[in-house]
Amino acid sequence: MLDAICRRAFFQFELPVRFLVKAPRIDGDLRDWPRESLVPPLVELEGDDAFADVYWGWNDDGLFFACDVPNRKGPPKADADAWWKNDGVRICVDTRDARDVKRATRFCHFFYVLPVGGGPNRKAPLVGSHKMSRAKEPPPRCDLTLIKAAAHVERSAYQLEVFIPSACLNGWDPAEHPRIGIFYKIKDSGHGGQHLSVNDELGWNADPSTWATGVLVR
Repeated sequence: MLDAICRRAFFQFELPVRFLVKAPRIDGDLRDWPRESLVPPLVELEGDDAFADVYWGWNDDGLFFACDVPNRKGPPKADADAWWKNDGVRICVDTRDARDVKRATRFCHFFYVLPVGGGPNRKAPLVGSHKMSRAKEPPPRCDLTLIKAAAHVERSAYQLEVFIPSACLNGWDPAEHPRIGIFYKIKDSGHGGQHLSVNDELGWNADPSTWATGVLVR
């Protein structure tokens, strides 16, 4: 019985989110990301291998995120009208890191980023936001056009980069609140899902206490 439960659910993870002295260019090329910004593959605690490399970092202007998804069986697919069905990334941020709160507050944000599906030809990345399930209060609306995203799509792989500015992160204040709640999920039509802390069955989309703590370190 216990073997069926996500082992990561028994831990509270605290991970460094390192300051980026030189912000990476948001162009879909991950070669300018420092190796120390690589996120530990916590999925290995389940005995599974991570299928994607994930990076994150920050500066006073906002939060950066990137992923490299290789060894696919074809290029990514996404539908703007049904973003949850195909390939893409979900990024959740709580700018107050309220570990004991089971329902999202106005400081909790849920973004989705698709490697394709945007632009007039639907080949550009697409960024959106989604309301947390059972949220006490949603964050203020933000101008999603301020979020920068770029992807490099190959026949059997893609790389994706995102910059979420402070204007889209209600409560972003690294000096006063250097600890944030953070979570990601990569949904892949071939590989399945890769989650930072817990899997879908444990309700990460409703309960921010299931996320990890990210420590904004310089």
